[in-house]
Amino acid sequence: MKKLFSLLAVVLLIVIAELLYPAPSKSTKKENWPTLVEWEHLNKKVEGRLIQVLSTKQSCLDDPSGEMCQQTLGELKNPFLIQKYPWATQSVGWLNAWSTAISPYVVAAEKTQDIVEAVKFARKHQLRVVIKGAAHDYQGRSNAPNSLLIWTHKMRAITTDDAFIPIGAPSETKAIPAVTVEAGARWAEAYDAVTTKGGRYVQGGGCPSVGVAGGFLQGGGFGSFSKKYGTAAGSLLEAEVVVASGEVLIANAYQNADLFWALKGGGGGTFGVVSKVTLQTHDLPETFGSFIGAFSAKTDEAYLQLIEYFVSFYHKHLMNEHWGEQVEFYSDNSISFKMSIQGLSDLEAKEVWKPFFAWIEEHLELFPKKILFTQISANQYWDSAYYTKNKPQAVHLYQEGDQTLFYWTSNQNEVSAFWYAMQTCWIPASLFDKSKAKEFAQTLFDASRHRPVSLHFNKGLAGAPKETFKRERETSINPTLLDSAALAIVYAKAQEVFPGVPGYEPNIEEGKAQLEKVTIAMKYLNEATPGSGTYSNEADYFQENWQQAFWGKNYSRLLQIKEKYDPDHLFHCHHSVGS
Repeated sequence: MKKLFSLLAVVLLIVIAELLYPAPSKSTKKENWPTLVEWEHLNKKVEGRLIQVLSTKQSCLDDPSGEMCQQTLGELKNPFLIQKYPWATQSVGWLNAWSTAISPYVVAAEKTQDIVEAVKFARKHQLRVVIKGAAHDYQGRSNAPNSLLIWTHKMRAITTDDAFIPIGAPSETKAIPAVTVEAGARWAEAYDAVTTKGGRYVQGGGCPSVGVAGGFLQGGGFGSFSKKYGTAAGSLLEAEVVVASGEVLIANAYQNADLFWALKGGGGGTFGVVSKVTLQTHDLPETFGSFIGAFSAKTDEAYLQLIEYFVSFYHKHLMNEHWGEQVEFYSDNSISFKMSIQGLSDLEAKEVWKPFFAWIEEHLELFPKKILFTQISANQYWDSAYYTKNKPQAVHLYQEGDQTLFYWTSNQNEVSAFWYAMQTCWIPASLFDKSKAKEFAQTLFDASRHRPVSLHFNKGLAGAPKETFKRERETSINPTLLDSAALAIVYAKAQEVFPGVPGYEPNIEEGKAQLEKVTIAMKYLNEATPGSGTYSNEADYFQENWQQAFWGKNYSRLLQIKEKYDPDHLFHCHHSVGS
């Protein structure tokens, strides 16, 4: 009976997959689409790890609102469950751009050789290649119709090394602590190995369910403490890559150095399939912490004053390695703070904010709504056992075998989102200077009248330590990052919607209205930051002049490297180098 139930569950998931992400019809396939015999030959090459995602024209058990369908759609609200299914993605689509499409065939890779065979097969048959790790990508780059999907979910080995030396390095090269992570591992697992168990820090994503080695790292990749440690790309020491020829290359500073540089920010799914990476680890501070706060103004005039004071306050007190994460500005004349802290005690952190609180008290038309400082031992910051016992409301737990993983409760708002719009730009540090604070405050005020404006201070490196700047100058990310204090993000989205499922379709008219508001709000920010560029992993799907915006002066060199390692453009995705 249990086996029958399991079989029915699998059939249901296939049905849901077809409804959510229809497979391409035969009439849309290329003439050289492989025969069944050829697919079976690939299956033997990958030792039975080729999955054919079956097509079905059934409805969701003829009842999209039924209990079983509801249960399955509910699973798509958990990022770790999404990652278990090759057809599912973290975001379900983007207005006028894309919705998740199913790949008819999937290689569920368990070792590098599986990737090699998949790449060779795709090249021989001129197939579209899609690479999926954790599928957090907003741009829809980890799915495509008429494609062969290389799914790295099962490649999750993690090894720490107290004395790592890159392959091919000179004998006098100094060994440093590092961690080697396979392509399918998530940051939850990396943090558990490096920090919770190992007592060190690796620069990764703020959301634990994000994948380590894919688009996140290769696109740059920021975390809560990037103001101190830089991007994930800046900590990359070595990568194992399957390039378009099917050859496995080791890329580091001593061999295939051009490819190594390209992987450090040049974008995922572009230069090859990364099967594993080695990242530098760092000394762990005693504590990590956060400041959660909110302040409101009774009038527009008072709100403008509040913004101006904060802008100057940030420049003087917060633009340093200790402070990251977000500050958001709203149309109801309020500001919310969700800032991360590293390297400061609770007393030291509160001391920094004393002038701000004193200024608020002096202005009767301003008032605080919430002030909360929290500190936690750094080696417990990603410890699921700690949160289970002390802060269960802060996380969602997920049991995978004998391992308990979690993602932050706040990240629930990103899961299975359909994006009406997301527009971003880097904010130069110069705009926070006291001489420009008034003008920039007006920009933030004007933009916030239309949509909330969020400044992500961990995604701009102005104020970072010298050693961080040194690492980041060796990445291929747009160099304007180094002079930017924050990444501004304005967005609108819907949840509880699934394109293609009757009764769950996104509201297109509402989406168009929200897109217009986002565009108007972003116009103020773009006019204040001409040529500032933006972060390729969190950008408008319709980003204008995207080559310059994402990579600046580095684009021409990246294109040369692309042509060297993938002259036939086997690997391509939306707004990637050479696309």
